[in-house]
Amino acid sequence: MQTRELKKIRNIGIAAHIDAGKTTVSERILFFTGKSHRLGEVHDGKAVMDWMPQERERGITITSAATTTNWKGHWINVIDTPGHVDFTAEVERSLRVVDGTVALFCAVGGVQPQSEAVWRQADRYHMPRIAFINKMDRTGADFAGALAEIRDELGANAVPIVLPIGSEQGFRGLVDLLDMHAIYYEERDDGVHLHEGPIPEELLEGAREAREQLIERASEQDDALMGVFLAEREPTRAELLRGLRAATIGGRLVPVLCGSAFRNKGVRRLLDAIVDFLPSPADVPPVHGVWDGQMMERTADPDGPLAALAFKVQADRHVGKLTFVRVYSGTLRAGETVLNAGKAIDQRVARLFEVHADKRESLDALPAGDVGAVIGLADTFTGDTLCDPKHPIVLEAMEFPAPVIDQALIPESRRDSDRLGSALAQLAAEDPTFLAHTDTESGQVVISGMGELHLEIIIDRLQREFDVSVSPGRPQVAYRETASAGVELEHKHVKQTGGRGQYAHVVIRLEPGEPGSGFQFVDRVVGGRIPREFIPAVRRGVLEAMAEGPYAGCPVVDVEVTLLDGSAHDVDSSEQAFRVCGAAAFRGALGRAGPCLLEPYMLLEVTVPEEYTGAVMGSIASKRGRIQGVEIKGGAHVLRARVPLAEMFGYSTELRSLTSGRGTFTMHFERYEAVPPEMADEIASVRRRPA
Repeated sequence: MQTRELKKIRNIGIAAHIDAGKTTVSERILFFTGKSHRLGEVHDGKAVMDWMPQERERGITITSAATTTNWKGHWINVIDTPGHVDFTAEVERSLRVVDGTVALFCAVGGVQPQSEAVWRQADRYHMPRIAFINKMDRTGADFAGALAEIRDELGANAVPIVLPIGSEQGFRGLVDLLDMHAIYYEERDDGVHLHEGPIPEELLEGAREAREQLIERASEQDDALMGVFLAEREPTRAELLRGLRAATIGGRLVPVLCGSAFRNKGVRRLLDAIVDFLPSPADVPPVHGVWDGQMMERTADPDGPLAALAFKVQADRHVGKLTFVRVYSGTLRAGETVLNAGKAIDQRVARLFEVHADKRESLDALPAGDVGAVIGLADTFTGDTLCDPKHPIVLEAMEFPAPVIDQALIPESRRDSDRLGSALAQLAAEDPTFLAHTDTESGQVVISGMGELHLEIIIDRLQREFDVSVSPGRPQVAYRETASAGVELEHKHVKQTGGRGQYAHVVIRLEPGEPGSGFQFVDRVVGGRIPREFIPAVRRGVLEAMAEGPYAGCPVVDVEVTLLDGSAHDVDSSEQAFRVCGAAAFRGALGRAGPCLLEPYMLLEVTVPEEYTGAVMGSIASKRGRIQGVEIKGGAHVLRARVPLAEMFGYSTELRSLTSGRGTFTMHFERYEAVPPEMADEIASVRRRPA
């Protein structure tokens, strides 16, 4: 591999709402940079980045695909992420390891639910962004409207650096506000050719005003450029680029471009913007981690101590397990032994690869700032840190949402039953939002995921990749339980069976937490009433008891447990005794705290022609849904609502029937809410009924 200067590397993610054109943009990037010699199209199943059979059949991105390419002497590591909310884990782990993001927006749809969710994810990582308003050739395309939504709905300081020349069928070029010239695109039989020329007379005044606003907004975010602005001197292109780059990397400004990726318009200007405005690994702050209770950091230095994060695991039928890593410091070399710091085990790096979708190129080393794949890390999974054994560090791990839907699987033969466990284990290792377990009452294998499509893909992969045939049961909602009131409880665990006994005594307070807060454990024991070494055992016992609540046997969430007091015996107390005592105390407290059943609520967005709005609103109301708002976009009505997942199975068929096939919807998990009491009792009785 050619040695790459750190400042000339760009690690970028491409993220947006489903069908905004992410994969098409990625394909054009590969074509214009010379990585691919043909244009792959999503609609004909030939996109390079959509390499899975399921992706090519459905025309959607399911797994994040990585590739490396070169533009004007800069190396760009591109990660194309899914837009469908069922595969949000792919977006989450991709954003964790890139340095900047290209946020795509549809010129017709503007800011849509998943594009907003992705934007918030990027906010959490303080991610520098540029925006690309795609599909300017579509009927109803509105650059100004999409730009206003980015500013108003996302709160972004979005500043256009280009303006469109025309729109819809008349979209024919861009006004470049940095150089104040026009870029014209001419469609020919052999492709789209571009040439520069003067700005059309009718757009000249608007372009001048937009450039003045660009300079003013950039000056507000950069002191050096502000000096030029106050001196009333026209900044040079280099000065303006430098100021825009500093403001973008600092997260204070978002450059906005536009184009039509499908028509090959605007993508080369986007590549220039990636190089000009998004950060290199040398431009971002050092990565932080901990070891032995001490905070530490690692800078992007290829000669420093190794620190790398495993962000994705993929089963490959040819080479086995592939582990995708981002190297933050040092150099990862083939053949060396590294430390998996979180698990405190050594791992040998058998081989290294540069990845291009489903193809690989062998490497000898992967230096700081780069992304690649490793073979040989049998015990390393998503979120694990690989480091120099002499300089250990654990980098911040990734957090993923819990599954919200369950489905039973019935193997079709004894052979399938024997293979099922191993196949599910491999799939669960790849996907942190997918879980599998055996129901203790029915004996059935139950899989859990983020939605119906997520589980449909899992079942399809079982058949194709692992040759395991199963019959799926009806999808079920993943209910949860919580406390509805606070309660204090004292519990003693005393057992004497001859010889050394068991003694543990705890006083706990159980309180309901905020929705989405998960589990909080607070230690308030003073005076050493419970020895410090036993307190983690109490917490473990509580966590074990939370696996099955008293109301319907569902996992318990959103509670806070405070350990107030207790006592121990010099001889009979042990970690085992306090673990059992903690579990029993929690069960008793939850039984008195008014346990209630929770169900997942989804944010639903339905886009329909105006004449069907009433019927769709009535349907949502019948499903216990609550309409949050209605707006008009591109001539269609967009309804936003909050609905319980339990009512939404098969909704795609119902919506097609209501709207003569003209309605579309997206839906993603928001939070858990209480089930109405009469429904909760019925659900609990069914779940507690013997199989």
